[in-house]
Amino acid sequence: MENLLGLLRIHIQKGVNLAVRDVRSSDPYVVVRMGRQSVFDKDTFSADDKMGDAEFDIKHFLEAVKMRLEGVPNNTILTTVKPTRDNCLSEESCIVWADGKVVQDMILRLRNVELGEVELQLQWVDIPGSRGI
Repeated sequence: MENLLGLLRIHIQKGVNLAVRDVRSSDPYVVVRMGRQSVFDKDTFSADDKMGDAEFDIKHFLEAVKMRLEGVPNNTILTTVKPTRDNCLSEESCIVWADGKVVQDMILRLRNVELGEVELQLQWVDIPGSRGI
């Protein structure tokens, strides 16, 4: 436990306007890699079709986690991340202190596909007994 810093929880909320890869629809699923996210079409009858990918940086999120936040009012915006050429954000994303946790909601525009977005939420969970960040 002494090497554990905490837990980064990634909640995939929904996909929006995802590309159709099968005849009438698709059965998308998300594969999360540290720093990358890819969406695939889960298909029983043929190989999975890639439905786009997105990349995001958690540097600003981790900087917010390191702040001393005791006594900070609930729903305080800690920092804001703007869309750039280097990230896949569709719109500005706020990092917020909410209910005793650092939380970031974001909408990622999928790359290498004609359309589609994925909405997700990052949340930092402190582990009792961990040394923290």
